[in-house]
Amino acid sequence: MADLITKRCANVVTLINIVFGSMSILYTINQSYRYAAIFILLAVMMDGMDGRIARRFDATSELGRELDSLCDLVSFGVAPAVLLYAQVLSYSAGYESLIIAVFYIACGCFRLARFNVLRDDKHFMGVPITIAGLLMAILSLLAARIDPTVIMIGMVLLSFLMISKLRLKKI
Repeated sequence: MADLITKRCANVVTLINIVFGSMSILYTINQSYRYAAIFILLAVMMDGMDGRIARRFDATSELGRELDSLCDLVSFGVAPAVLLYAQVLSYSAGYESLIIAVFYIACGCFRLARFNVLRDDKHFMGVPITIAGLLMAILSLLAARIDPTVIMIGMVLLSFLMISKLRLKKI
């Protein structure tokens, strides 16, 4: 019974991640960009906690792994791309900005799928989508001080870094 509760606890924390990611999207729709970025940062915190909880209580599972990836795609893929597109990119470039936003989401999706297939316990291949989403939220918070071209370049760079073969040691 305790095992079932700890597994569910980790999954509940994972689901809070997607709640925060979804809130970010909704706040973006309402043009509350600062709150949208803060919800992404809160999702980052939940993403860090769910794995720790699962490992601490030996409650890792296939369901938890897949659930985490789906939640991460929303919170660190879709939410930041929509946020920066609405906040900055939609005003600067035409179709290029739309392509960049969608490309970021697609690269994040690919990165998560590859992560689930590789199952490397010692290294990440490519920059984790959580880190990319965190950096995108920071870009959003600083957007008033950054040229839109720099934000576009940052999104493209993060996209390629997520799908790169760069190996980063897990902490």
